[in-house]
Amino acid sequence: MNLLFAWRYFKSKKTTNAINIIARISVIAIAVGTAALIVVLSVFNGFEDLVKNLYTDFYADIKISPLKGKTIVLTPEQITQLKNINGISQTSLVAEEKALLVNGENQVIVYIKGVDNNYTNTNNITAHIIRGKFNLGNIEAPQIVVGAGIENAAGLDVQRGLTPANIYLPDRKAKNFLNPENLTAYTLQPSGTFLVQQDFDNKYVFTNLAFAKFMLGLNANEYTSADIKTNQNSNTVKKQIQKILGTHYLVQTRYEQNQSLYMVMNIEKWVIYAILSLILVVAAFNIIGALTMLVIEKEKDIAVLKAMGATTNKIQTIFLYEGILLAVIGGVSGIILASVICFLQIQFHLVKLSGGSFIIDYYPVQLNIFDFILVAVTVLIIAALAAFIPAKKAAKQEFSL
Repeated sequence: MNLLFAWRYFKSKKTTNAINIIARISVIAIAVGTAALIVVLSVFNGFEDLVKNLYTDFYADIKISPLKGKTIVLTPEQITQLKNINGISQTSLVAEEKALLVNGENQVIVYIKGVDNNYTNTNNITAHIIRGKFNLGNIEAPQIVVGAGIENAAGLDVQRGLTPANIYLPDRKAKNFLNPENLTAYTLQPSGTFLVQQDFDNKYVFTNLAFAKFMLGLNANEYTSADIKTNQNSNTVKKQIQKILGTHYLVQTRYEQNQSLYMVMNIEKWVIYAILSLILVVAAFNIIGALTMLVIEKEKDIAVLKAMGATTNKIQTIFLYEGILLAVIGGVSGIILASVICFLQIQFHLVKLSGGSFIIDYYPVQLNIFDFILVAVTVLIIAALAAFIPAKKAAKQEFSL
């Protein structure tokens, strides 16, 4: 019954045309605010998903590294135990160290990452090879695959193969790395270039594990880390790995390896949500204005209802529903508008990214049902709070017939 009264007040003609205008403005403002909030959150979801996919292509599901120091010891028995864990589909051993890459006068500080033949099964790095092949050679004839940023900084020519590079690695037994004699050097042929993300492209160089261990002077069972691909929940597998290896090994899921990144993205999303919600707060002032003028318009109706026995709470509820009705109409319109805009962007990539230096040339969009629910609840709460003020005033005010 209360909702019926609210609907009739919404549809009925008012003696003062300004009430209709303000009501329509409030509906439009809520629709625009709702649409803007959903569209921006969906674009942010698109960028977030894109970044996560790039990190997924580079990082393994689980990484085993030393809790202290720079290396870990994994015996053949331990490796066999790891492979037998239910949920582990692939394992790869890694030897990584900071190095100096020299090509003529060009010098670049890099992280050389020696990996075994199973490394490409733990991630999707091969999908990002833009020149050459992911060929790491062997211990007798090592080759390197470099990031696009390193290729450019070092002036390498991967496609023609005419510019071998010199790699300098620290001698583990040396006490003073500033002395060139304490660096081990080797000439390698670049075989490929990868392009994933700037943080990786400007940092990493891949080679084969045997060569990296030889250059670093690692023992047979000594590595810097191990990468693991899972086919079950990573947290469950992590607990089993930690149980086998003990507390002297650091076992991290992909989220834990990039915890600061994911935390920053979550904070950014909530900050964006809070800022854009201010649009809805501004729209709520229109609701207050529309309802206040409607209360004045319906003075006689309120007096009649009270004369017929309507309680204060009933009068208050009618006008509260009136405000919520305005919000629902505006909110639903905004959701439909946002859905159409996002669908067009997903299908036709209408809005382009400027600059042309990103991995894609359009704004990515990903719809999330949680965002729709969050925005809908936000609209209803803001509208209810805005409508409460004039509704309470209407209920307490005395009108005469």
